[in-house]
Amino acid sequence: MSPIELEQLMKDCAEDAVATAQEEFSLTLEYSAESVSLVDDILLSFLDKYHDSALEDEAVFTICNIFGAYVGETFQRFVGGTWLYDQSNPKAPYVLLVVGENSYAFAGICYERLVNDSQVSVKAYFDQSVSNHRQ
Repeated sequence: MSPIELEQLMKDCAEDAVATAQEEFSLTLEYSAESVSLVDDILLSFLDKYHDSALEDEAVFTICNIFGAYVGETFQRFVGGTWLYDQSNPKAPYVLLVVGENSYAFAGICYERLVNDSQVSVKAYFDQSVSNHRQ
C-alpha cells in the first residue's frame, strides 16, 4: 500500500467513525480536541449496546481502527504527522501515526479501552501526544 493510499484509507476510516457515531449514538464528531473525549464514551457505549458481540474479533478490529483513525486524523490537524503501515510482523500488521521520532498507536489505545481496561483514556493519550509536540 502506497503512502497516498494509506492516507486516503485513514481519512475514509475516520469519516466512517464520524458516520457511525452519529448513526449509532447520535453523537457528532467534528475533529476537535474536545470531541476526542466522546470517543472514550463511544467505545464503552458499544459494549453497553452490543454486549459480547462488540468484542468479537471483526467488530473489535473495525471499531478500533475507525475510531483510531478518527483520533489520528484529529491529531494530524493539530500536530501533523504521517501514517505508517508497519508490517514488521506479517501476522499482525498495524498502523501508526509518525511525527518526527515519535509514533502513536491510536487504534491500539482504542483497543486497550474497549477490550482490556475501561479506565484507559483515549482522550488522555491524545492530550499527552499533542503536548509532546507543544513544548
